[in-house]
Amino acid sequence: MPIFYQLRQENNPKSVNVGKWYAKAKCLGYWDLEKIADHIQENVSAKKSDVIAVLRELVVVMREAFDAGYGVKLDGFGRFKVGLKTKAAESAKEFTAAKHIVGSRMNFQPEVHWTASDPARRKQFLNGLKVEEYGAYSVDKSGGGEEGGE
Repeated sequence: MPIFYQLRQENNPKSVNVGKWYAKAKCLGYWDLEKIADHIQENVSAKKSDVIAVLRELVVVMREAFDAGYGVKLDGFGRFKVGLKTKAAESAKEFTAAKHIVGSRMNFQPEVHWTASDPARRKQFLNGLKVEEYGAYSVDKSGGGEEGGE
């Protein structure tokens, strides 16, 4: 199944691309723990309840790793680590965590593959990605603007 996109026009007057068009990925929704467990159960010899228990515990253990200052690497999946949002200080001496660290975020780096014959680094979840314009909206491609909504 492809990744769907919708065309959007840049309307920010401060943007160097104002008036130009770009593609925005269209997420069709999210798979929750139940749906993921259903799919895993179909492919392995574990009951859905066991899969859910393991996935819930994975979340707990990952949080423990982050709280201890570690990242988490899941082979075949990728790496997670905590990142910080900071404001700049005029000097190292003036920097204080209370004043300059303003938030945190979760960084995810999908696993990357390459070979000697194909040295291009390809992210696990993006390799072979196909895209298709989302059909449930319309854009006037004759020079006008967007006709429909999301």
